[in-house]
Amino acid sequence: MLSVKNLHAGYGKVKVLHGISIDVPKGSVVTLIGSNGAGKTTTMRAISGMIRPSAGEITMGVGASAKRIDALDSHRIARLGLAHSPEGRRVFATMSVTDNLILGAFARLTWARPRGDVNADLERAIELFPRLKERRHQLAGTLSGGEQQMLAMARAIMLNPELVLLDEPSMGLAPILVEEVFRIIENLKGQGVTMLLVEQFAAAALNVADYGYVMENGRIAAHGPALQLRNDPSVKAAYLGTSH
Repeated sequence: MLSVKNLHAGYGKVKVLHGISIDVPKGSVVTLIGSNGAGKTTTMRAISGMIRPSAGEITMGVGASAKRIDALDSHRIARLGLAHSPEGRRVFATMSVTDNLILGAFARLTWARPRGDVNADLERAIELFPRLKERRHQLAGTLSGGEQQMLAMARAIMLNPELVLLDEPSMGLAPILVEEVFRIIENLKGQGVTMLLVEQFAAAALNVADYGYVMENGRIAAHGPALQLRNDPSVKAAYLGTSH
């Protein structure tokens, strides 16, 4: 589904990624864990076209339909079915919850992607994120931080994507809301949604993921099945702590 090979990227003269390679098979949940500044968010931005890689290949798709996306603009990548729920939520504060969700389906409404039943998907998104249901007509900027995070995730799902990038979905949330976010991720996984997850709570991420990559200083330091990483003494000591 997603293949990243020898990816180099950064910001101007500041090089952040130094030749990373990751794979996200269709229907799986893969997580990137690591300390702040390791390059996780830069990886997500390079994949979704928010920044242009300086070297390497990013391919999305299966079999003969696979296509290189590392030279494409972000709106063209979205049309291919990649949805990005970014760090910091970035909802449209002066628009209603419903209008934010409809914007998530913009590529479908303009026939850049298969349209399907947008209204039915809107109702399903509201049901999946019940905190949004009673606030569907409320301005997004008046929502709590946790509700805005759920809106950002629901908006990504409205693309009817092939792949979802979730960048720090639990950042800044109270523990009870963190649990709800991961319950929703589990639900999406059960529906077969392919996800690449960046998450500060490494233990929770590895509990929901099928496979994991550990990033250090812009490089992949370790990778393997999530269960294997959860039981790795060095990963436990560095990232899981007492929450494991």
